[in-house]
Amino acid sequence: MIGALGSSPSGKRRDDVRNARILIVGGGASGVILAAHLLRADPARFDITIIERRPIIGAGIAYGTDEPEHLLNTRISGMSAFPDDPDHFWRWLQGRGPLDGVDCSDPFCFVPRHLYREYLKDIVAPWLGPDGDGRLHVVEGECVALREVAGGVAVELSDGRTEIAGTVALATGHAVPAYAPDAPYSGPWCSREELGIQPHGDVLIVGTGLSMVDNVMQLRRGGHQGRITAVSRRGLLPRVHAPSVPLKLDPADIPFGTSVSFLLRWLRQTVRWAEAEGGGWRDVVDALRPHTQGLWQAMTPDMRRRFLRHARTFWEMHRHRLAPTVERALREAIADGQLRIVAARIHGVETAGDRSAVTLRRRGGGEETVVVDRIIDCTGVLRDPTSGGSHVIARLVDSGAARLDALGIGIEVDPRCAIVGADGLASKRVFAVGPVTRARFWEITAIPDIRVQCAALARTLAGDVQY
Repeated sequence: MIGALGSSPSGKRRDDVRNARILIVGGGASGVILAAHLLRADPARFDITIIERRPIIGAGIAYGTDEPEHLLNTRISGMSAFPDDPDHFWRWLQGRGPLDGVDCSDPFCFVPRHLYREYLKDIVAPWLGPDGDGRLHVVEGECVALREVAGGVAVELSDGRTEIAGTVALATGHAVPAYAPDAPYSGPWCSREELGIQPHGDVLIVGTGLSMVDNVMQLRRGGHQGRITAVSRRGLLPRVHAPSVPLKLDPADIPFGTSVSFLLRWLRQTVRWAEAEGGGWRDVVDALRPHTQGLWQAMTPDMRRRFLRHARTFWEMHRHRLAPTVERALREAIADGQLRIVAARIHGVETAGDRSAVTLRRRGGGEETVVVDRIIDCTGVLRDPTSGGSHVIARLVDSGAARLDALGIGIEVDPRCAIVGADGLASKRVFAVGPVTRARFWEITAIPDIRVQCAALARTLAGDVQY
């Protein structure tokens, strides 16, 4: 079935209406923020449809949680959806009145993620029917394929429907790992009910980053009494947020295009200088934030590969930090003996019945075996975008309409975010935003980066789409 294109009260031809219709595949943060920027850019011109497989928009894997302990990992001062209005989220929170159980008296606090989901829904409410002006539509369904056709793009849904528009923007988010129902593994973003772990069951979490922390908080809040072992190659934990005053770094100060080892030496030297001046490492890392995409793009493929293998963990533990209250709760879990952090690799897994014996090869030598009732995969978001449940990305790559980058961490896009096909040519109708574009932009998983990207793409489409 072909999705209705709507009618034009001004008498514009059907092709013109189709050309001004933009489909956004994915209704998580990236998709909703892009929709908001498009409609703010020209609300009388665009007709936007978000295709989302969940029954609500604004959730995604990041903000779908209702756990009160799952806080934003960024201060609310950095969470506005609009880079030209940095206090927008703060004003929205103030308009809600006091928050139960949340101390948020200034813009430098951290609030539960479910509040951000509500915020994302509110920023597009003026255009979403029946209370809005009707220029934003939400279609519940899963996009499995898309193809360019005469005058537009046809988007196929899993239930057989087809939607047609002049432009499509992929906002599919992170690749979500998929496991067989009888596998001993669970994904990193499961609810307590989906995990199905008994109160005294022992758990192994693979990875010691932010997703591990989320799972530990969720288990403990649910009264879990079993032992939790978290393992990663280096056994490093995310650092905690604290006040910082970013340095003023000119691009000429930054060693673009140098080797990873030289870049790390420069970073350490700059941190030592900042500390000598009364600052700290946060001042340096935060000062680099506007330049990280340029640093990534200046690297050769081999340099990027070396960065991912040798430096990524150190960068991310300093760059993606914990809210202070979450960090304190994590330390309590370690102090009371329920949580143990191990620097090791998994050498083997043997499953018998409902339990798994996991052999760990420790960093520095030695092995141990832990017997657990569930293994939770929290190895991070750096995954092949064609893996897991992202059928549309896999189909695009298989058909040659898109291509993976050399490292297999994202699909290739040009500077305007148009997807690049196997022939090396950029599409004129299909674009992408958010984590699926990390091959070009690297730092494109947090709201401060995504909002800038969405604003730029909205300006691009406002100039390209013609009646």
